[in-house]
Formats: sequence, structure tokens, C-alpha cells
Amino acid sequence: MSERTLTRVLMNRRDYAPIIRGLWNSGLSCCVNALLQSMFTTEGLLEILDRWKPSGHCEERNNVLLQLRKALHTMGGESPQPDPHREFLDCLHRNSIHRTVQHDAHEVFLSILNLLQQQMTSTQLKEEILDLYKVNIEGHVRCLVCTFDHEINSYLLSFPLALREGQNNLEACMQSFFTFQELTGEDECYCERCGKKQPSAQGFKLRSLPKILCIHLKRFRHDGGFTRKLNRQVTFSDTLNVPNILKPEHISEVFQKDDSLYSLYAVVVHSGFATCGHYTAFIRQPGEQSWYYADDDVVRQVKWDDVQSSYSGRMGGGTAYMLLYRRQSTSEDQGFSG
Repeated sequence: MSERTLTRVLMNRRDYAPIIRGLWNSGLSCCVNALLQSMFTTEGLLEILDRWKPSGHCEERNNVLLQLRKALHTMGGESPQPDPHREFLDCLHRNSIHRTVQHDAHEVFLSILNLLQQQMTSTQLKEEILDLYKVNIEGHVRCLVCTFDHEINSYLLSFPLALREGQNNLEACMQSFFTFQELTGEDECYCERCGKKQPSAQGFKLRSLPKILCIHLKRFRHDGGFTRKLNRQVTFSDTLNVPNILKPEHISEVFQKDDSLYSLYAVVVHSGFATCGHYTAFIRQPGEQSWYYADDDVVRQVKWDDVQSSYSGRMGGGTAYMLLYRRQSTSEDQGFSG
């Protein structure tokens, strides 16, 4: 028996816990496969999907919510199936996420959430899905002449963190996101109090954090009509305490510091180049300390050192692209080295 086949058999045994199964690559579905593995281990998502009761006229084959729910249940079922997500892939294809096209994992993630919102008929459950990922922020534009501060409240479903040349770390990238930037010259903003454009400072403050914190490392950059991948090293920890990372001026007065400690449970990894690549995922089940690596239909148990290999920095190597942290309960340990 080959190592590849043995891995599938071990991971599909009913007495093996947790059950994490590989997913066949159908067309160019590695992107969706990696996202599905992360959604399968996203605590609370399936529970929300299960509470939706569609009306009789709902067309199941085109409904992303129903097909996602079905795929996640089948992935965790007792009877192993090599392609429990086939109907979900077909459904995404009919909703313009084509299975024969190479996609960006973060864009597909946001598209799936958007489709769930569009096709969900329960206002309450729509809000619950959003609240699972919603990061509430304050946007500020402050006049540097009269100090008038224009504030707009908004939200993000993921933190889009820009990378710098050389080595990066997650903490510095997050601080940079919230740091106020001066806008002068052609970039000056209109001040309502002054009645004209003035030098300004623009930035964000954190209002609240969700149960699931999604971080998008922006590795693709558009230069001169071309897209290139930034193979910069980005270090990150298996635990994260956002208020401890940010400066006091980056945090809103309404922010509640309780329940701010997060533990990493999924890393969506991109290998290759901007125009030709492959997605895989490191995942950890709720309540478990062991890490697993899912490369389409092959799943194997790994160590934290293997997850750290996605810091990368090597040309074409496997680099962390999306990080998913779950809010840590008081009963969880502080670290998960695996």
C-alpha cells in the first residue's frame, strides 16, 4: 500500500479522532478545498447553517448555503466519501465561481460569505453569520489645522494586512494597519469646519472583535499591468492578543478588552506564483492540539514546526495567505505547539 493511500485509510477510519478527510481536486478546486477544510473546523458556522429552514420554493442545487451545509455534514459523517463537496463545487460554478478557473482564496472566501447573505432569508441568521467574522472599526479623518475629527463606523470581515520588503511579523503588520497616515498636498481632505481641503490624518480604531478573526496577508501586488507574488517572510504566533499588540490610540473608547485572546486553528497556504499556484491548508480541530495538513485528498498529522514553515520567504514556496484565529475560551491552554 502506498504512503498516499495509507494516509487516506488512516484519516478515514471511524475510530480515528478527529476525522479530517481529504477532498479530491476537481478541475482547479484546490482553492475551495482549502477553504472548506478551514470552514469545517470553524466553530459555530455549521450550527448557524443548520438553524436555517428554507421555504418550499428554494432551489437547492443553486443555493450555496444548503450545499455548503451538506458538504460540511458529509465531511464529518461516518461514511467516507472521496468527493463530499462535488455538489458544492457545482453550485459555486453556477454562482459564477467557476471550477475551471484559478481563483484567489481570499476573494472566494468573501464571495461565499456574500452569497450566504444573499440567499439566506432569515435576517437574524444573516446577522449571526456576519457577527461570526465581523471586526467593527472606526474610520477617522482628522484635520491637522483645526483638529476637527470626522468619524465613520464600519466593519471588516477580514484584516487586509500589507507586507513590507524584507521580513515581516504579524504584530507589526497589524500595527501598521491602524497607524494614522498624514495626507498632504494632492491627498488633502475636505474639512467641514474649515470649509476647504486641509492637511489631514487618516486611520482606524478598533471597536470590537468577532469570535472568528480572519487575517488576509496581501501577497499579491499589481505593478504595471502585471500581478506578482510577494514571497516575504511573515512570522505569526499560535496565539494572538490584539489589544496587547495595538497602541492605546488605535483602540476605541467603546472597545471591551474581555475575551481578546485568540488561538490559531487554520492557515490557508499558497504555493507557486501569482499566475500559477496551488492552495493547501493547515488545520486544527476545536478542542484539539494536534495540527493536520490537507493537500487536496491527502491529509497527514504534522507539528507546529511544519505550520511555521509557511512563514516562507522562499521564491515559489508555500506561504501563509490567510490566518484564522478563534476566540479562546477560558478552558483552553495558552499555547498549542502540537
